[in-house]
Amino acid sequence: MKSLLSSLSLLLLLVISNAWAESQRMPLRPAFDAEQRAWLRDHPVLRVGLVQQAPWVQRGQNRQLTGANVELMQRLLEGMGVAPDWRLYADHESLERAASAGEVDLAPGLQQTPAGLRIWHYSMPYLRVPHLVVGERSGNGAVDLDQLPLEQVVALHSPSQAAEYLERTHTNLRLRAAPSERAALQLVLNQEVSYAVLDEASLSQLLHESRFANLSIVGDIGLPQLLRLATRRDQPLLSAIVDQTLQALPARELEELRETWMPLRYPQSSDFVGFWKTLTLFLALLLLIGATALYRQRQQTRLLERGLLGARGELDRHQQAAEALRLSQFSIDHSTVGILWVNWDSHLRYANRAAERMLGYAAGELVDKPLSLLEPGLDMDRWLALWKQVREQGGGSTSFEIDCLRADGSRMPADVSLSFLRYRQAEYLVVFLSDVTERRRARAALEESEARFKGIAGNVPGLVFRLERAGPGQAVNFAYISEASQEMVGWPAHELQREDRGIRSLVHPQDLPSYLNSQTLALEGESDWYWQGRILTAEQEVLWADIRTTARPLGGGRVVWDGILWDITENKLAELALADSRARLRELSAHLESVREEEKARIAREVHDELGQVLTVLKLETAMCELVCAGQIPELDERLASMKRLIAQLFQLVRDVATALRPPILDAGIASAIEWQVRRFEERTQIPCLVEVPEHLPRLPDAQAIGLFRILQEALTNVMRHAGAHSVVVRLWQEAGNLCLSVTDDGKGFDAAMRKPGQSFGLVGMQERMLMLGGQLQIDSRPGEGTTLYARITLDEEVTA
Repeated sequence: MKSLLSSLSLLLLLVISNAWAESQRMPLRPAFDAEQRAWLRDHPVLRVGLVQQAPWVQRGQNRQLTGANVELMQRLLEGMGVAPDWRLYADHESLERAASAGEVDLAPGLQQTPAGLRIWHYSMPYLRVPHLVVGERSGNGAVDLDQLPLEQVVALHSPSQAAEYLERTHTNLRLRAAPSERAALQLVLNQEVSYAVLDEASLSQLLHESRFANLSIVGDIGLPQLLRLATRRDQPLLSAIVDQTLQALPARELEELRETWMPLRYPQSSDFVGFWKTLTLFLALLLLIGATALYRQRQQTRLLERGLLGARGELDRHQQAAEALRLSQFSIDHSTVGILWVNWDSHLRYANRAAERMLGYAAGELVDKPLSLLEPGLDMDRWLALWKQVREQGGGSTSFEIDCLRADGSRMPADVSLSFLRYRQAEYLVVFLSDVTERRRARAALEESEARFKGIAGNVPGLVFRLERAGPGQAVNFAYISEASQEMVGWPAHELQREDRGIRSLVHPQDLPSYLNSQTLALEGESDWYWQGRILTAEQEVLWADIRTTARPLGGGRVVWDGILWDITENKLAELALADSRARLRELSAHLESVREEEKARIAREVHDELGQVLTVLKLETAMCELVCAGQIPELDERLASMKRLIAQLFQLVRDVATALRPPILDAGIASAIEWQVRRFEERTQIPCLVEVPEHLPRLPDAQAIGLFRILQEALTNVMRHAGAHSVVVRLWQEAGNLCLSVTDDGKGFDAAMRKPGQSFGLVGMQERMLMLGGQLQIDSRPGEGTTLYARITLDEEVTA
């Protein structure tokens, strides 16, 4: 009898409130422009597609349509000044087929899907319908699905969006499929399962039945249904009209719509036992929790201060390393050797200051200029042949002498050394230019007089020699070695000129094969000879030497090689030190990144474990107070409700902080982590995302898994901030011992060639991270055509097996 009176009172209250709301309701006045008003005049009747499903759409006793979506559309069409043509369909598939055939103009209550974007244009969400956890009434408070014991089973309608979400995000749950929401609630009543999951709309209908009166809402799974108005994509003007009308609709009317068609009964407690005693215990407990929180906060503050001091020290060391790198670049720019980086199309990509001064150009003027500007005789065919030749040599180099054309039109004889280089995703030929004007003059003087040659050779800061071959296939001998050999290597010239000695007797045993190979190539090709390596002096001191010779065929198969052996020990040691410094700098960067990820993981564990435990206790105590004191003092009920909301917010904040530092989903594998991150991005940005990950993937080392995950996060952040995309496709696959990740968006894209140094630090960070993982990163983008990011890492043989 008491429940009947309560129901009648509630019904009377709803009737009075609806009547009052109708009297207070103001007419909608959207601000349509002239084109929109003209379109509405041409379309006085709009075809509205509806799917019959309570409480959204249903037929009353007089066969008229009622429901939340019907009332909403009547209100909106009234604001637009048009009449509805209601069209009912059995399911959403039938509705979409009718829209594709042009039989429907708009439809309410749809959820945005990637497939639906081809048919509909969706409005902003106008109603949020959560999925709720329902169980029998008890004093246990809210249910946390993450900590649900294995013996407790959850029933839900399957297949459904909620079932897919729980299977993907709550792997600890034991789920039981039910043919309908009513069957799921019946399983709870039969005590075959502990809880059931239903959406708020279905639950509001089922709770009216008396057999479900003892069930109550005990939690929320965190997956809301976002309902939108959909218009056909071939009617963009109607879409703008609907958006403006929906914006003009007061939020109060949407709330009234929810209260009218989806009223829910939440459990209330009418017991009042020991109110003041409970209140006193609660306040004492609250004081204890506050003191504990203050103590924890002070501890965290001290830990953060120590971490900040350590980070400052690391930053100082990083700045010192960067300064050393700048000094290295300064040394390269001001060296005596000109350095040019040339692309396959013979255009210059880099020139140091020595090359610019040598050729008479201003700073940066040589960049993007063709190499034929310096050597007019070097056409594209000759350049491609030279490129192929040097590229096939791999780590070797090619040297020759040319007359460079300077900026003022004068000629500069230069010694050119070509070396092949792969840098990141590009290939270059590195051209080393040395001004050989003086050397050419010395060679001319040597040809005039042998005596004069010896005089000049004795003053050259190196070992000058002449290598002769009388004819093809005959032995070669050193016809001349300058007296500088005594000072440079400790051996007199006549000793080195013996047939069993020569310069090869000075070469370090480990470098002897390269020496003999370069000499053999020069002899067989009657070409210039270039070699660089280590030699041993008479005192067994190791020197770095550079041999450069010029071949002069004299006819009849006789060839003379005039050359100099330079002592380049200081330059070579500096070069090796520079390479070692760069390697150590990259190792330092990798170590810093590893330390930072470990620190994030440690902080995430402490935040989740320590603060989570405190919040759980506080939440349980608040729930107990609510069960004991609810309904006695309205002000206390409001305070308890406010505290519960704050605790829920703190729970979410703790989860967000711990997840941002190191998502625990990484422990489930990189595939699960990628799918979880993409779904979070989709929920946060409302951008439809398609994810393709393999079902069976070997477990990656922690460094590789974290590296790929961070690259995905940075790529999705760039999509959100810069791309303006409507959809995103993320793929993860394994091929040929490699693990590949691609992120593709249909945004505005950009021109990669227009990026300037110092910009796009996010892309630079991703590239550096891939280099540290030993992988490759490629970014393909064009303005207006979207962007695709490819990341590829090599899997260890053990991981692949």
